[in-house]
Amino acid sequence: MTAEAVEVPEARRHRFSVEDYQRMVDAGVFGEDQRLELVQGEVLEMAPIGSWHAGCVNTLARRFFACVGDRGVVAVQNPVALPPDSEPQPDIAVLAPRADGYADAHPGPEAVRLLVEVAEASSTFDLGAKAALYAAAGIPEYWVVDGTTGELVVHRGPAAERWGEIRRPDPDEAVIPLHLPDCSLRARDLPARPGDRG
Repeated sequence: MTAEAVEVPEARRHRFSVEDYQRMVDAGVFGEDQRLELVQGEVLEMAPIGSWHAGCVNTLARRFFACVGDRGVVAVQNPVALPPDSEPQPDIAVLAPRADGYADAHPGPEAVRLLVEVAEASSTFDLGAKAALYAAAGIPEYWVVDGTTGELVVHRGPAAERWGEIRRPDPDEAVIPLHLPDCSLRARDLPARPGDRG
């Protein structure tokens, strides 16, 4: 007697909302050491942070803390809520000032002035899906430090899932954030990638 083939229905992915995800976090479903983010309904595990990535984030944080002062909040690798189904953790978020430092709830897109991602091993994702996500949420400005090229990629003018302006300034060009006119950064100010060191 031969066994008949069993038809298995195509698997369907279950997508989570920001509220679903936050309830799971609050319930301790995930380990404290897990680096996770919610992107378009999917819980994604983030890559471990290498030393070059950490050095870039430290450099950016120092620069933005000095520039922003009491005029806003600089969040380092903290969640940003982008309802209905995303809660990424950008490397740097420059936020509107708030007395509680966003202790009551994660900042939403209306609070964001600038997001920065350092893409050591994730440049395709950060320049593709993440860029589209941030544009769709109306984030006014998004920078990516591209670890594959050493360039700073500046996104401005969000519309739907696209950016009106995407540029890769010369390494010596001072880039001034839209909401921080007295602050500037050059790609050359960031740590050199390991392969570029003499």
